[in-house]
Amino acid sequence: MTFPPRHALTAAAIVSALLLAVTACSEDSPEQAPLSASATSSASASEQPQTSASASPSGSDRSTPMDIRVTLDGQPIAGTLNDSPAAHDLASLLPLTLDLEDFHGTERIADPPRKLTTENAPEPEAPKTGDLTYYAPWGNLAVFYKDGPSASSDLLVLGHIDAAADQLSGADRITIEAAP
Repeated sequence: MTFPPRHALTAAAIVSALLLAVTACSEDSPEQAPLSASATSSASASEQPQTSASASPSGSDRSTPMDIRVTLDGQPIAGTLNDSPAAHDLASLLPLTLDLEDFHGTERIADPPRKLTTENAPEPEAPKTGDLTYYAPWGNLAVFYKDGPSASSDLLVLGHIDAAADQLSGADRITIEAAP
């Protein structure tokens, strides 16, 4: 897929922001200078670097989901992670392959290698079919194949997997990777 020059610059800025988030960079100034410079190479020479720096992750760019590649029992599926701190923490563990087991006839669960952060968690929301979640008290990931119960502050929605409920309900193994 090709983009007009304006959209290519926006796409480059979003990709740069996601790369910074995935690598868990905590300093904003030194690392962004090279990215901003490369992102402006296709822009006109009259633009100042400060203008392109505004394309760094801030405001609405921070709510941009991260595409992930999910494999359920060998079948590739698209998915996204949201912009929550817990989702960023999960992204730092990728690629990740886990064995799934059924829980309460509603979700498939697995234990990641370590607990995820729950700091600055978003407002609780009831999980929907296809949601990838993190249950903080037990430290496990869950993929819902039926809509879940009411919202709980213990259950963090991390993203969504684009799969049918019957495919999710029978899945035994999941692999989650950052999309190229």
